[in-house]
Amino acid sequence: MSSTIEQLEAKRAAARLGGGQKRIDAQHAKGKLTARERLEVLLDAGSFEELDMYVEHNCTDFGMPEQVIPGDGVVTGSGTINGRLVFVFSQDFTVFGGSLSERHAQKICKIMDMAMKVGAPVIGLNDSGGARIQEGVASLGGYAEVFQRNVLASGVVPQLSLILGPCAGGAVYSPAMTDFIFMVKDSSYMFVTGPDVVKTVTNEVVTQEELGGAVTHTTKSGVADVAFDNDIEALLAARDFFDFLPLSNREEVPERPSADPWDRIEDSLDTLVPASANQPYDMHELIRKVLDEGDFFELQPAHAGNILIGFGRIEGRTVGVVANQPMVLAGCLDINASKKAGRFVRFCDAFDIPIVTFVDVPGFLPGTAQEHSGIIKHGAKLLFAYAEATVPKITVITRKAYGGAYDVMASKHLRGDLNYAWPTAEIAVMGAKGAVEIIFRGKTPEEIGEKTAEYEARFANPFVAASKGFIDEVIMPHSTRRRIALGLRKLRGKALENPWKKHDNIPL
Repeated sequence: MSSTIEQLEAKRAAARLGGGQKRIDAQHAKGKLTARERLEVLLDAGSFEELDMYVEHNCTDFGMPEQVIPGDGVVTGSGTINGRLVFVFSQDFTVFGGSLSERHAQKICKIMDMAMKVGAPVIGLNDSGGARIQEGVASLGGYAEVFQRNVLASGVVPQLSLILGPCAGGAVYSPAMTDFIFMVKDSSYMFVTGPDVVKTVTNEVVTQEELGGAVTHTTKSGVADVAFDNDIEALLAARDFFDFLPLSNREEVPERPSADPWDRIEDSLDTLVPASANQPYDMHELIRKVLDEGDFFELQPAHAGNILIGFGRIEGRTVGVVANQPMVLAGCLDINASKKAGRFVRFCDAFDIPIVTFVDVPGFLPGTAQEHSGIIKHGAKLLFAYAEATVPKITVITRKAYGGAYDVMASKHLRGDLNYAWPTAEIAVMGAKGAVEIIFRGKTPEEIGEKTAEYEARFANPFVAASKGFIDEVIMPHSTRRRIALGLRKLRGKALENPWKKHDNIPL
């Protein structure tokens, strides 16, 4: 018995050492934590239960039988974050560069299968050089097995990817299919082909950071959601973010005690919208003043800034927030904004998270660049997402709601449950000047000016829409939080189902 225990302890020690002290030191020298250190930061102290610590690769080529390390480059298991169950895998860059082998993939698949079975989120800490070349097609098969589970888990349990090192080739597609991606500046990368291949094929000279760094993917491509300065920041943010998510599509949104009164009056909102329709204001102010304790976890803050998305709480319960941002492109909807918000709305709908929408939208962004890049199809993604969603939907129009963009932004016609407008709201086909120039083409500038004032008096208000029942109530801005809180209470028992179908065909 004692010899078996000694053997067990030796194997555990070997697994914990990973690729050895020298490689651990190299990892630290790059400002990165090891796979196990990351799990210590992410999970509640003492809660991690490891599975498959002794798994070894089964490769017999290229001298691999002489290089066997228990765990095979990935630490897998479960733990808790603030007492709630989560399944995790953490790739170990000190073991074969974190490369994925057949057995490495099997370990990841096992915890993903368990997560789906019991209904708990999966968080993947990615730090891998890609497929293990020595294994050839077996490692590619391993990737495909992981991809298949990403797809099956989608909409069943939340999936979060933290990119904490290189992520190249096939390795990028698993994170891409998860719900959210966090990256670390200057130490994490995602690209299908690296700088060397790009140079060979296209003669473009580009650095890793420019090609697929955290800043690139959180500003230009929108592939990732948030970029952090280091591993610890990213892991602590993941803990905060996890608190907003339900455990699965079978569970309700989490609830936490809040000392913020549900009927808090916010007088400053009465003066938020400027007197001039052309003057912007910061929609962040409205969002933070409505949510509990001003706590708003914004996603993709550096990408498509003309629309804001993220999670907050009302009466301690999670809500998803979508809002036009007049500070950027006057709050117009464009391709990037439509894709960004569309995917977020679908996530909220999949996990029964109520959606609160703040509207100040002058329309879709005009121009050949947008039209030729497919604004019609991409804009339809947001429209489709809102129309498909069966969760509680509360909409507040603060100022402009023009044209097709009015329809798209969770209007009453897309089964909005409660649609409110501030007294400053203007709901019309288009702005007064543009409308008058079309209706009264050929009139003198004086007549156009007269008719514009007339059009504004007639349509630049919320009452025409309210008279048709498209707006449920014109509310005072200071009572916005109270109205939303009451509305969410009413809608908790909402039951709405779409017609049976195998699945829909969203315009991708």
